Amino acid sequence: MKYLLVLFLLGINQLSIAQETVEMADAMRADGKIYVVVAVISIILTGLFVYLFTIDRKVSKLEKNN
Repeated sequence: MKYLLVLFLLGINQLSIAQETVEMADAMRADGKIYVVVAVISIILTGLFVYLFTIDRKVSKLEKNN
């Protein structure tokens, strides 16, 4: 129960920090740079997921052969 309370309080703390950085996001959105950031993050995450998927297939194939 204590751990759940600590996680909850940490989450609230992170939300308050995130609200302070809204000005930066507004400036990036106004300049149109936010879309570049979102695109780069999407490309990186897609690459990671594809890499993990291929590694999983290779490991499964090796496990099957042994």
